[in-house]
Amino acid sequence: MQRVFITGASSGIGAALVRHYAAQDACVALVGRRLPELQALQASLANPAQHRVYALDVTDHAALAAAAADFIAVYDGIDVVIANAGISQGTLTQHAEDLDVFERIVATNLTAMVATFTPFMPVLHRQRKGRPPTPRMRLVGIASVAGIRGLPGASAYSASKAAVISYCESLRVELRGTGIKVVTIVPGYIDTPMTRVNRYRMPFLMPVERFAAAAVHAIDAGRSYRVIPWQMGVVARLLRCLPNAVYDWAFSKAPHKARASPSPHSTEP
Repeated sequence: MQRVFITGASSGIGAALVRHYAAQDACVALVGRRLPELQALQASLANPAQHRVYALDVTDHAALAAAAADFIAVYDGIDVVIANAGISQGTLTQHAEDLDVFERIVATNLTAMVATFTPFMPVLHRQRKGRPPTPRMRLVGIASVAGIRGLPGASAYSASKAAVISYCESLRVELRGTGIKVVTIVPGYIDTPMTRVNRYRMPFLMPVERFAAAAVHAIDAGRSYRVIPWQMGVVARLLRCLPNAVYDWAFSKAPHKARASPSPHSTEP
C-alpha cells in the first residue's frame, strides 16, 4: 500500500491526484489551506479514514514539517511526496506593489517545494538502506510549461516554475544511485480553477483527471521529466529553439495574465 503526501490538495491538479491515488488504495495526506474543501474531498474517497488531512499554508515551514512527521509516524514511512502547491498572478516590474506578489509566488511555488521535500529526506534514506529497501520512492515537483520560456506579464510565475525545473534537476543528480527518484511533471494547460480565470486561448487544454492519470503513470515509471499533455512538450521544445529575436517579436503581442485581482489565484499553498 503506497503512502503519498500531496500539497495543494483541495482543488485542481492536487485534488485529482488525491482521487487517483486513493482509487489505487494508497494512504494519502491531503495538504492545503482550505479545511472544508479538504474534508469534503476526504469524505468523497473510498475508505476516508485511511487518509489524513492537514490544513496549513506551505509557506509555514514548521507546520509543514509537523504534518510530514505526523504522516511518517502514522504510516511508518513514505513512498511518494508530491509538491504541487502553487499560486499564479500577473506581475509587472514597473509596478512597485507587485514586488510583494512576486515574493509570495516564489515563496509558495519554489521555496515551499524545498520545505515539502526536506522533512522526508531522512526517512527516505533510512528506507533505502533497509532490508529489503523500499521500492519506488519518489519526490515529485509540479512545474509548468510557463517555466520553459518567460511569458510576458507572468514574470513571477515563469521565474518560479523555471526555478522549480532547475531545482528538481539538481536534486535528481544529487540523489542519483540512491533509489530515490526525482520526477519533474510539467503541466501545459489543464482544466482547473487556476486556468479558468485566463482570458486567452489555451491550446491542448486537458481535463484534470486525464492529466492526473498520465502524471501518476510517469511517477510510477520514475520518469525524470514529463510534459503533459505531450503536444505541449513538442511546442515547448520548439519554443526553446526559437532565436530570441523571433521569440521576443512573437510573444510581445501575447495577452498578459491578469494582475487586477486582489490576491493571487491559488492551487492551494
